[in-house]
Amino acid sequence: MKPIPMVDVRDGGPVAYARARTAAATELRDACVPLPMWSHGVLKPIDKIAADYLRRSGSPYRKELERVVDILGFPGAMTLNMSYLFACTAATEPDVSGAPSIRRSLDWPFHGLGKCVEIARQAGPAGEFYNVTWPGAVGVLTAMAPGRFCASINQAPMQRRTASTLGFAYDFAVNLKNALAREGDWPPDHLLRYVFEHAPDFASAVEILSREPLARPALFAIAGAEPGETALIERTERDARIYRGAVVVANDWQEPHAGWQARMNRENNVARIAKMRECGPSDQLFDWVQFPVLNRLTRLVVEMSAIGEGRLAARGYECALFSGEPQRATLDFHLHEAA
Repeated sequence: MKPIPMVDVRDGGPVAYARARTAAATELRDACVPLPMWSHGVLKPIDKIAADYLRRSGSPYRKELERVVDILGFPGAMTLNMSYLFACTAATEPDVSGAPSIRRSLDWPFHGLGKCVEIARQAGPAGEFYNVTWPGAVGVLTAMAPGRFCASINQAPMQRRTASTLGFAYDFAVNLKNALAREGDWPPDHLLRYVFEHAPDFASAVEILSREPLARPALFAIAGAEPGETALIERTERDARIYRGAVVVANDWQEPHAGWQARMNRENNVARIAKMRECGPSDQLFDWVQFPVLNRLTRLVVEMSAIGEGRLAARGYECALFSGEPQRATLDFHLHEAA
């Protein structure tokens, strides 16, 4: 196991990050997309589709991502940045001391994400934040801004127009086509980065995450720096539902809605939520990381709170060939030891 590195890119952001960690980004790409070198050209058409979508989106980070792709210089850099294909479990609740906090796991069917995870120390007009991320990434999936808030994204359920198993591929294709065709909408991870850069407090972050149009549905878990500041924001492309207080979320709506199907199936979602609630806050780091919250697709687990100078702990996981038992791939990262 190796330590999770922290890279200071407060000056230069993801572009400086890509320059500093090009070799690490290449290692990540080779782990996530283990194709022989001669076949990497198959990624170029997918990169073009992702780039065309980005140009139509509402993201202010388009030019920056294009620069990152140029710096990395390999097929797949754009595609990996614009993918939104993960499942997760998260709890927003007070920790044992009463401070608002988030416990989150990230499940993603890409080998290498666990061992290649890093912490990017970034900054925006509203202040600094710590982004649990990967070299070459431009958006934010999990981050903590000391004295302001911490937040994470879970994949939302899938919209279904058919009820059959055979219709799943059709619904998936229609959802993807609709997302790629939207103009002026935010990629969810780009919106969350914008919030960390520009929102001065919990209330402002909740307002922005609830208001802006999204290209895909998303679930935002957020915890502030004052007692009682915890919320889950369930987003479709245009609408938002806000649940205040302690909430546990997997990859389904808190309340059933016709025409939507939970990611990883409903039974799996119910089981992950039940385990997270059963474990509850604890003085023991990551003692909630148990089956089924921990599973063969788990790549990352994080505990964080924005109170005071902030608290952030992270651990990577891998599972050989997506079979067997998930194994720790990194030493535990503790912000207070790394800062």
